[in-house]
Amino acid sequence: MERIEVQKPFSVYKILYRVVNYGGLVFVILWGFAGIEYKGIMLTARGTIEALARGFIYPDLAYLTTMTIDGLPYAVLETIAIAIAGTFASGILAIPFALLASQNIVGPRVSRVGKFLVTAIRSFPELILALIFISIVGPGAPAGVLALGIHSIGMLGKLFSEAIESMDMGVKEALESCGASPFEVLFRAVIPQVSPELISYTLYRFEINMRAAATLGLVGAGGIGAPLIFAIRTRVWPRAAIIVIVLIITVTIIDAISGRIRKRLV
Repeated sequence: MERIEVQKPFSVYKILYRVVNYGGLVFVILWGFAGIEYKGIMLTARGTIEALARGFIYPDLAYLTTMTIDGLPYAVLETIAIAIAGTFASGILAIPFALLASQNIVGPRVSRVGKFLVTAIRSFPELILALIFISIVGPGAPAGVLALGIHSIGMLGKLFSEAIESMDMGVKEALESCGASPFEVLFRAVIPQVSPELISYTLYRFEINMRAAATLGLVGAGGIGAPLIFAIRTRVWPRAAIIVIVLIITVTIIDAISGRIRKRLV
């Protein structure tokens, strides 16, 4: 016998529910655009766009071959160094915060404190942290490393804690039943299980920090952002163009290498 499917009538409540949801979404979007004060295009916009286009057609290649501390290669290497130092230092320091925020490790009460700390750390943007550390350690790469490192602790702490909370608890419980110490449980049950995810998240964060490190120079925290903002302010568009081109190429190469490493970890 053929099975006859009876279509359920479309409920009025479902219609109202969808109308309210979509209507609320449209209202929020319209409200957001209404709060933006648009003053029109500046009179110098055409000249700026034409000058910028000429800069990309004829970039300042001499700046690319300047092998001094004021040259572009040094700024690129400094940006990469800031991203590496800030990311991988935070990858290590984020593990204690992640354990403190994991409910299956420390219990629900303590994990609430850990989650609050992780949220509080990542609430400050990198630029705000860079300005704070510039007033502490002075302008330059150290302020950029500290800014990226502190912010990344909060972001990686959240991702690490989610990975720890979703792991298989069988190995941990087996070691605990055998009388293993907390450190033995940590290094034989927890870390080995979640290490591929921790490394993958750290590499992904490195990709993000590479882009963030390029902007920290705007406030004096070292890297390629300083010569870029100086070129833009002085309207030296050929130099700004070569900096942007090199930055795009560098980030693309790093993303490709990091992506291949992360695929091997899966």
